[in-house]
Amino acid sequence: MPYAVIRTGGKQYRVEPGDVIRVESLSGDVGTDVRFDEVLLRSTDSGLAVGAPLVAGASVAAKIVGQGRARKILVYKKKRRKNYRRRAGHRQAVTTVQVVSVG
Repeated sequence: MPYAVIRTGGKQYRVEPGDVIRVESLSGDVGTDVRFDEVLLRSTDSGLAVGAPLVAGASVAAKIVGQGRARKILVYKKKRRKNYRRRAGHRQAVTTVQVVSVG
C-alpha cells in the first residue's frame, strides 16, 4: 500500500489513499482539489524514497471535504494570593481533507 509523510501547517502527517485527516486551515471550498508538494517520505511498490529534506517530484493529491473549527481549548492564568485570574479560549480553524492519491 503506498503511503507518504507530508508537511502542512507546521505538522507532519502519514497519509494513504482514502485517508481523511484534519489539517490547519486551507483556503478553498468543499469539493476543491488541493495538492501537497512538501513530501518528506514516499513509499511505493518499487521502494522507499526519503527526502533531504523533500522528495523531488513527489506530491499528494487530496480533496477538501469540510471546513470547520476544532474543539475549544481554554487558557487559564492565575497568580496565587494576588486575586489575579484570566481565562481565554481559542478555537483553531481546520480543514478536513480526503487523500486521493500519493504520487
